[in-house]
Amino acid sequence: MAERKQRRFVPPRPLPGEPGIARQLGRMLRVDHAGELGAVHIYRGQRAVIGEHHRLSPVLREMEAQEEEHLERFNQLLRTHRVRPSLLAPLWQAAGRALGAATALMGPHAAMAATAAVEEVIDDHYARQRDRLRQWPEVAALAETVERFRQDEVAHRDEA
Repeated sequence: MAERKQRRFVPPRPLPGEPGIARQLGRMLRVDHAGELGAVHIYRGQRAVIGEHHRLSPVLREMEAQEEEHLERFNQLLRTHRVRPSLLAPLWQAAGRALGAATALMGPHAAMAATAAVEEVIDDHYARQRDRLRQWPEVAALAETVERFRQDEVAHRDEA
């Protein structure tokens, strides 16, 4: 029986009318950056209402610090890949802060319920994105970054 020659992986080409890999990557980075920006501001809104002396304060500070790390990494990736941030960034900041403050005003349980709900959606988003990025060997490192961030988000959800 003749030995089958293994073919090297070639990422799927976009269909006519579909955006190319660079454009899809730009969209992903822009959305992720906006999401992390909103997340930072959710925690800031929660902390502004809950204060520094509540039992949740250290947890919220730690979660916010991780989101700030994620945001800084996406800032770097936007620059590296020459992708502009979302034009709606100021809206995401305000909406995040408002969501955080509003849920904290309802009490610590509501604040943590909002955190769990947001992180659940982000877990699914990052998992799908990781799988998509793994189809493109040229951005394999980015797929692993997204997976690491997904794991952080799952930890936040579970903590909430």
